[in-house]
This record gives sequence, structure tokens and C-alpha cells, in this order.
Amino acid sequence: MRLPALVVALVLATNAFGQPKPESTPGDTGSDLLRKKLETRIRDIADKFDGVMGVAILDLTDGRIFWLNADRVFPTASSIKIAVLVELYRQDQETRSGAKGKARLDDTYTFDPKDLVEDSRIMAGLTAGVTHVTNRDLAQFMVAVSDNAAANILIDRVGKDNVMRRFALLGSRKQCCAGKWSTSPQLVAAMKTLRHRRKWVRLLEAIYKGKVLNNEATAALTKQLSTLKQSYIPRLLPENVQVANKPGELEAVRTDSGIVFAANRPFAICVMSAYDRDERAAERAISEVALEAYRYFEMRGKTSEYGRALPQAEKR
Repeated sequence: MRLPALVVALVLATNAFGQPKPESTPGDTGSDLLRKKLETRIRDIADKFDGVMGVAILDLTDGRIFWLNADRVFPTASSIKIAVLVELYRQDQETRSGAKGKARLDDTYTFDPKDLVEDSRIMAGLTAGVTHVTNRDLAQFMVAVSDNAAANILIDRVGKDNVMRRFALLGSRKQCCAGKWSTSPQLVAAMKTLRHRRKWVRLLEAIYKGKVLNNEATAALTKQLSTLKQSYIPRLLPENVQVANKPGELEAVRTDSGIVFAANRPFAICVMSAYDRDERAAERAISEVALEAYRYFEMRGKTSEYGRALPQAEKR
């Protein structure tokens, strides 16, 4: 997944990590103390990591959000493909409601070698002028193995301005213009900052809560994004935990963004690293952050605000 990729900024408006805090404050519940332990553990992982790491974790139950390195800008690499996927499903949904001129999941594409770019792992094996695939198939190539040719074709079909408009509607008024992956080693889009804190985890929240798509399309997109793939968030989690995510990779950069369906307490998580001296270590650090977050939310999903295990009937 070494991608000369388009870049989107990750800038978080406030930073709950990295600030001296008392061990506890009057009125803290047991869950507040548990959350502070999570913050400390994530901070420790980031401090030991030889590079720079940014983290955003959003509780999809109560809306509380954790931040690390709020003032840093990070390249997203292939995590941007989540936005391409969302726009494809949105246009397909509009087509089913009678809209014209929109991309559909069942629209077909005939393979043309001129569309190949670096890291086109699946597309490069197709037969020119013979192999026909659907937009849904292209999306699967893009999600499962991060195929860049598939991503480029979909960007053309849904429109790059439409992809970035999704972010604008979610509150990110300043964004980089979505470009395409090419064989050039140079990045095809410049980094710009986000004006608001709504960014990747807010997009994931919108997906999860059905604010972007209807129930049927949300379920289909989530299933496709949950395709088993080489990635970092789920690496240390129990095998039965569903993770709808998309990792990204550049030289000295590793990222992963997704929804983790912890029982009774799902959460959205975005972890981005840069200046990675050891890229394998960066991948491990992302996995460790995800594991710490999962342990917190898994415990919160089965206990009361004060730590008592809930009766089975109360768990939702």
C-alpha cells in the first residue's frame, strides 16, 4: 500500500491529551476515572513511539471524544478512500430515488490498461477490453487491497468535488481538493487545515448513525468497509469484533480510521502517524492504541456508570 497519495489534514480543535490533570476531580464517576486511565495509556504509547501520532476516539453512545495532538497536521493516505466509498453509495441511493446522471453501484466498467497507476494490485491482472466489473467491484478492490486504479476510476465517476463536498457538509469548510493517485512520487494535493473539529471520526459517526445514507445503504457500506484486510486497528482485537475501517500507508506514514463495534459500546477511531522512523513500529503503535480503546469500550458496554456489571437484560 505504498501510495503517492492525496492528503487531507487532520487538525483537531482541542486537545484533551498532553495537559496536566489532577488524578480525579469532585463528581468523577467510576467511568470518568476509567476514561482518564485510557488517556494516560494512549499518551504513554504515543510518547514511546519514535515519530508523531495523532488520535481521535469518539464514543458513538454518548458523543464524548478523546484527542491527542490536536494542533498537528497529518497526511491521511488511503484512509481518504472512505470518503470515495461514501459518495458512491450516496449517488447510488439517489439514483434509486429517481435522480439522473449519478453513479450506480451496478454501473459497469471495461478494463483499459491506460487506467493503471502504481499499486493497482488487482486491476493490473485483468484482461484488457474483456474484463467487465461493476462500480461495486471497483469499490471492493479499493477497500480490500487499496487498489489505486480502482479508486481513480471511482473518483472520476462520482466526481472529486462531490467527495470533498461531503466533508464540507460535515463541517470541514477548508479541505484539500481530492486528487487522484498517479505514478508521480509527488503528492497530488496540498495540505490544508480543517476549520472545525468535525473530521474523520465525525464522518464515521455520520455513517454509523445513518446521517449520510438510508438504513439499507448504511448496512451495505458498513459490510463492505468491514472486509477483512491488512490493517492496524483490528490486528490485536478479538477475531469476532467487527471493524469497518480503511488503513493508509506512505513512506514514514501510517494511518487507520474506522468504526469498532465493541459490544453495546461502538466507537469511531482515527489514528495517524508521521515522521515514522520505523514503520512497523508505527503499525504496532496504532494497533496498541486501538486495543486500549477497545478494552475501555468493551468494559463500558457491560457495566454501569459506577462499574457494576449489568444484568444481561440491561445490555443493549
